[in-house]
Amino acid sequence: MNKKWLFMFMAALLLLLAACGEKSKEDVVKNLEKKLEDMSSYKTEASMTLNTGQEAQTYDIEIWHKKKDYYRVALKNESDEKGSQIILKNEEGVFVLTPALNKSYKFQSDWPKNSSQPYLYESLVNDILADSEAKFKSDEEYYVFQTKTNYQNSKNLPYQEIYFDKKSLTPLMVKVLDKDMNPLVEVKFDSFELDAQFSDDAFTTEKNMTSGALGIPVMAGEEQTNSFSILYPVQNVGDAQLVDETQVEMENGQRVILSFEGEKSYTLIEESVGAYPASATVPVQVNGDPVDLGFTVGAWTETSLEWNYNGMNFYLASEDLTKEEMIEVAQSVQGTAIK
Repeated sequence: MNKKWLFMFMAALLLLLAACGEKSKEDVVKNLEKKLEDMSSYKTEASMTLNTGQEAQTYDIEIWHKKKDYYRVALKNESDEKGSQIILKNEEGVFVLTPALNKSYKFQSDWPKNSSQPYLYESLVNDILADSEAKFKSDEEYYVFQTKTNYQNSKNLPYQEIYFDKKSLTPLMVKVLDKDMNPLVEVKFDSFELDAQFSDDAFTTEKNMTSGALGIPVMAGEEQTNSFSILYPVQNVGDAQLVDETQVEMENGQRVILSFEGEKSYTLIEESVGAYPASATVPVQVNGDPVDLGFTVGAWTETSLEWNYNGMNFYLASEDLTKEEMIEVAQSVQGTAIK
């Protein structure tokens, strides 16, 4: 073969290799969309680290999804076992369950479609499809997208980086970024099983409120501890100041009512809880949404926000605070215990 033909052969080979090589952004997006359409279910385990507070917090997450609208997201926090929760969606509605406390909420909500969810595969793909300006890059192992987010509860997390395995197109890691592109939330996927099989009762509230649902025993009948720590919001929205503090001794615990007045007035009620009676397994109806507070999932309505954390129940009520401001106050309730 003379040099001319050798050169032409090599040029053609290089063109062929290029055509068979790296996929374009459009190719990868189409493949992700098709994978999402074709799969019937999935099961994945992940860890989520939050760098939004004074100390980083890490959660173990187990996600189950079955088309079209069955979801089970189990969130375990080693520092607050009793507060481990399950977000559940089935034909009856959306639920937030705290099995160890016999506590459950039922929502009239569009979750998970109403906001970005960094641990749900379909949410990540849909965020990519919704952002025509999404950035894309590829290396030896990953396809990486940088997209806008749709967090209704937080304007401080406008971007995300999503890492997909190049062979399976399943997510490997998600970094949720602030305005300065610092990662405040990081999700790492440890395993991902497509077209997973589930038992018939896998997504029922009855099954998921049992003691074995999270591997944590229900604490019904457990004696209350004597310690009771009053926590104060660090964030004073609207220059609200504490004007009254009332403590109430209850039959099975303690309660404190904190009243704040200012441009944005509100009331914060804190009470110690061991477990709610078995009758409390009937869900509390909420005309609102589940909200991710970072350290737990709360129940929001237009005038209130309720959450459990570290053996305490918190109830924030206000006619003045917006949803985002309520979340801001709730996330700042981390003051030093005084009693």
